[in-house]
Amino acid sequence: MSGGETIAAANSGTTPVREGYEIDLDRLDAWMRGHVEGYAGPLSAAQFRGGQSNPTYLLTTPGTRYVLRRKPPGQLLKGAHAIEREARVMAALGPTGFPVPKVHAICTDDTVLGTWFFVMDMVEGRIFWDATFPDVPRAERPAYFDAMNQVLAELHQLDYAGLGLCDYGKPGNYFARQIGRWSKQYRADTAAGRNADMDRLVAWLPANIPEDDATRLVHGDFRCDNLIFHPTEPRVIAVLDWELSTLGHPLADFAYAAMMYRMSPDIVAGLKGADLAALGIPDEASFVAAYCARVGREAIPDWDFYMTFQLFRLAAIFHGIKGRVLRGTAANAQALSRAEAFPRLARLACAAMERT
Repeated sequence: MSGGETIAAANSGTTPVREGYEIDLDRLDAWMRGHVEGYAGPLSAAQFRGGQSNPTYLLTTPGTRYVLRRKPPGQLLKGAHAIEREARVMAALGPTGFPVPKVHAICTDDTVLGTWFFVMDMVEGRIFWDATFPDVPRAERPAYFDAMNQVLAELHQLDYAGLGLCDYGKPGNYFARQIGRWSKQYRADTAAGRNADMDRLVAWLPANIPEDDATRLVHGDFRCDNLIFHPTEPRVIAVLDWELSTLGHPLADFAYAAMMYRMSPDIVAGLKGADLAALGIPDEASFVAAYCARVGREAIPDWDFYMTFQLFRLAAIFHGIKGRVLRGTAANAQALSRAEAFPRLARLACAAMERT
């Protein structure tokens, strides 16, 4: 199998509910009868394979399929696994026509399933785990990239205040806060050690923040495998995994999506090394130009800063994973591979910095 096929096989579909993640179907059935309009049991559950930090389940009844997302069991870090934020933002976006699953209800009563959870519609469609879209004919691939571009531009033009999301994050000063946060975390993790490329980035980034200080609703993890496409059309019908969404800088959010052009596919869904022309995939400059046209910009003068920032942010996250691996608190295979990828990410970030 290719790398993309391997990732898809590991993340696609469902499996019986894993040990330690069981849910009480009788309690859930009773709760859904009182909170989910139109619900009628009996109810069965399976667990999605994907590596979500919040366990995600497929709920099946004779007439309908739902998705349940919950906080994981056990002791949690303060502010982590905030499924109530995911439910809130999707519920706010739904009436606008933006493609998100319909949220039916959220439960903040730990006595039902042991942790908070919410229930939303199951959206039937396709998820692509490989950024080259290998299952799509070459002539159709440009339309899929344009669909991703369009839906992110649409998100960044929404009026978050009008959606009741003024308190969904801190407006303004986004880069200074983010760079400070990740730099502090990097320096504090003595187990993972220091890295020359990261030290250069920590020094360079705060001195080169652009003056543009826009604030928009941002997704935070926008990439092809967090989208559901129409079963046959090049159209996004649901944007998933809003765990990292907040009020932030739209160009940071867009740079995260465009990071696929500089990312090796064995790290996260990426296009580095792919023959874009042969695949019929628009290049990075074309992807940027299409976004600019949609949001009314002539260009993005500080483009390489935004790309440097996002590669640095991801490298800092992987540095933290490396620390947990070395301390023995994150021993799974995915954590190990990400720890090993950390220096490559730091080098990619420095390469973007050197282009500025």
